[in-house]
Parts: sequence; C-alpha cells; structure tokens
Amino acid sequence: MPFIPPQDGPSEPTRSVPQHVAIIMDGNHRWARQRGVPSTLGHRSGARNVRPIVEACADEGIRIVTLFAFSTENWARPRTEIDLLMALVRETLNRDLDALQERDAKLTFVGDLSRFPKDLQDLMRDSEAQTAGNTSFSLIIAMSYGGRWDLTNAAKQIARRVANGEMDPDDLDEGEFERHLSLAGIPSPDLCIRTGGDQRLSNFLLWNLAYTELFFTKTYWPDFKKSELLQAIYDYQRRQRRFGERASTTHSQAAN
Repeated sequence: MPFIPPQDGPSEPTRSVPQHVAIIMDGNHRWARQRGVPSTLGHRSGARNVRPIVEACADEGIRIVTLFAFSTENWARPRTEIDLLMALVRETLNRDLDALQERDAKLTFVGDLSRFPKDLQDLMRDSEAQTAGNTSFSLIIAMSYGGRWDLTNAAKQIARRVANGEMDPDDLDEGEFERHLSLAGIPSPDLCIRTGGDQRLSNFLLWNLAYTELFFTKTYWPDFKKSELLQAIYDYQRRQRRFGERASTTHSQAAN
C-alpha cells in the first residue's frame, strides 16, 4: 500500500504517491572513504543497492524510476574507475534482468550510449529489447547523460529537420522541443531524490526537472534504504505543487 501517514503538514497537501521518481545516486566514494575501504567497494555496494530501492519504489505504487548512473562529466574520472563502473553495469544487467522480467518492468537507457564499448552497448540494447513489452513499471537508466547534452542534441535534431524542409521554425513550441529530448513521451519526474549531501542537480534532466519536487539527504547512496525512500515520499505528500499558479487552482491537478 502507498505510504500516506496521517496529515500533519500544510493545508491541502499532495496526497498521491509520485508516479515518476528520479534519483541522483551519489556518495559511493565518500561512503568507502568514511569506512577506510577501497572506493571499489563503495561502487559495488552502490550497485547492489539499486535493486532493493527500485523494487521498493514499485511496491509503493511508483510507476517510473529514472536513475542517474553515469554523467557526461564522469568520463573525466580515472580510467580504472570508469572500467570498474562499466563492469558493474554488465554484472548488474546479467544478474538482475530476470527480476525485471518477473515484475513486468521495462528497461530503457538514455544518454550518449555511443561512447561505451560495443559489447556494453549490445548488452544494453538487448536488455531493452527483452523488456520492451513490459508495462507494469518502467526503469530508466541515464548513462553518459547530461542535461546540457540532452538539450544540445534536441536542438541539433530540430535544426536538421528545419534544414531538410521537414519543419517550419515558427511551429516550434515547448511541446515540439520536448519530443526531441531523451525522455520524450514520458511524464516529467514528480520527485527527484539526491543522496550524498550535495544540493544541486549536477546537469541532470535540466528541462524535465523544471517543476519537480526536490529531496536532498546526507545519506550516501549505499546506505539509502527503503525507510528513507518512504520519508522522501511522505515529504513529497506534504507539499503543495502550484506549478507557478495559485494553490486553489492547481491542488486538484496535483492530487490526481
């Protein structure tokens, strides 16, 4: 059942469970440093935490989860760390794909996947193909993704269409622009959770998070458990989502 504690927050809060939750999984390296263990253990612990949190989201009635797994800026990290992260993606897909199938979950990767080794690209595309027909839950993983890259890529697509005579520039509006983004056709996140203590978006879904509710926690990602996920949902439920309008005109929209 959705986590909806007794009302004790502001008047007319949002009572619904967020349907789309984005998570910036941060703090693996600092988790390891705090414990005096190799950073590789931090990344492995973080990778193992993905499945229980995603399953907890599904159990609470959340329909879409988008995970920020590897940013465009992460390519500047040491080669050994990048190789480890790629190995963890392979291991996780090989280990957990069957669990996604059992939950009727669709898996999608977004980002500049062309920068990854071909075998990993093939594995990601094969995983997408195997789960393409699933409809109960959607897991989106942002890999080699950056919000500025996403916006630039959309602008390039639109420019090509205009140059080819397929589109009149005067027909471009927000809806048309959004159809060229990585999350085209997917509702914007209702809630974005960032672990690790930093309070910034770090170039994640810059367009899509325009009116998303933000929840920041100092807990490092490997230690982020279902109890804190529920707290984030509760915090979301206590908020009024006005989308720039008056609360009286938007509450009914937010509660649906």
